[in-house]
Amino acid sequence: MLRQFSVMPLPCQPGIIAAVGESTNGNGPGFIADVQDVRRRIPTMLGIGVVGGVVGALLGGGTGTVTVPALDKLTEFPRATIYGTSSIANVAVAIVGTVGYALRGGAVDFAVGIPLMVGGALGAVLGARLVLKVPERVLRMVFIMVLLVAGGKLIIDAAGIDPIGEGAVLPAAVREGTAVMITVAALLGVLIGAWSAALGLGGGLLTVPALVLLFGAGLHVAEGTSLVVMLPNSIIGAVTHIRQRTASVPVGSRLASGAAVGAVLGVLLALAIPGRVLELIFGAFVLFMAVREIRRMRAKTG
Repeated sequence: MLRQFSVMPLPCQPGIIAAVGESTNGNGPGFIADVQDVRRRIPTMLGIGVVGGVVGALLGGGTGTVTVPALDKLTEFPRATIYGTSSIANVAVAIVGTVGYALRGGAVDFAVGIPLMVGGALGAVLGARLVLKVPERVLRMVFIMVLLVAGGKLIIDAAGIDPIGEGAVLPAAVREGTAVMITVAALLGVLIGAWSAALGLGGGLLTVPALVLLFGAGLHVAEGTSLVVMLPNSIIGAVTHIRQRTASVPVGSRLASGAAVGAVLGVLLALAIPGRVLELIFGAFVLFMAVREIRRMRAKTG
């Protein structure tokens, strides 16, 4: 069984390390375990990281849709430690994915991405307060509605139908006016950051649909820009989890190593796929996530 470790060698006993966090053997924090417990699973952690990196970079988001359920199944980490460990892998995807999209296809809109990024960082701070004032059920219901609308719109676009007409909800005057566009993007970033933090979600599932629906961005550009927006939040989140000891650095670093490789593959795959095919893939993924959220809500109420 995997355990959470920090590098704290005991000089009197070579080959073992002190574990920090919740014990899985009932001995409480600080129990002693064999370092081989992690080393035996390096290929597994790297493989999970690669898959998470491919999915994250391909869809403009983090690794959580892969790493969180995998860690939940393979370890006895507390939920907070699972999220914290996954956040380390998200840093690798955000960095490698941003560079990859920018260099390979120029598929990053920094004019919109930077205000979104700044607003998202501020919104993340407000997220904890938001979840205290607004019931989680309400937040998740609105989130599901956004996913359903975005997923439906992307699939319709993939079929060659544009129900909006101009391809964007925001009028051209807003999108073309630099000052107004920056203001709107920053405010949208605050909303997305707060919403994501309140629900414990990565921002990609909100950022990509927002860029497509509101600004009429192509999906390649929306995904590349989403990774830019995700970068500071993922770094802040990972550092925070590490400092408060709700992340396993040995496991997270191995996930991140695999995710970095996977992100390269994900970017190359995304840029090689035609726009309409990518819209179909992302639309189907978003609708799948919406259905999963609906089932989770029903399970909780049932």
